[in-house]
Amino acid sequence: MSVEILTYGALGARLNISPMAARSLARRLRLPRSLSDDGKALVSVDLAEIHHTPQPPGRRQASDVAQLTAKVAALEADIAQLEAMAAGHRADFEHERARAERLVTELLQATAEVTAAREAAARLEGEVTVLRTRARTDSSLDKTERRLGQLAATLVESDRKAARG
Repeated sequence: MSVEILTYGALGARLNISPMAARSLARRLRLPRSLSDDGKALVSVDLAEIHHTPQPPGRRQASDVAQLTAKVAALEADIAQLEAMAAGHRADFEHERARAERLVTELLQATAEVTAAREAAARLEGEVTVLRTRARTDSSLDKTERRLGQLAATLVESDRKAARG
């Protein structure tokens, strides 16, 4: 049970591990540390109490690489699948957007036609009112009756156009 004061490099050399692994081990085991005069960290350690068997680096890294490569391939497949789904959603969005634009155009056209029909109906109603007033005050009923018939025919025709559109 002899306690030795070693640098991370010396501890690593004694345990056949790298200085960084020795530092990590010292931190994990909570070994007492101090600084030397030249600024290097010193670790107080009893090597008889440390039961550390280093892992061979090649074997562990090869399995990690294989696992990570498989995981990357799986993630790339997921990305490709998500990109395909996104492209499908984008196509649906574009289709619905074009459809909405067509519907807005049709709505604007129908609104314009309704407004024009209302204006024509108001104009024709005004003319009918004028003709009725003239018919009451005027003696030329034949002319007025003909004009009323023409206006009625125009109203019916406008009404049919509005019903079709």
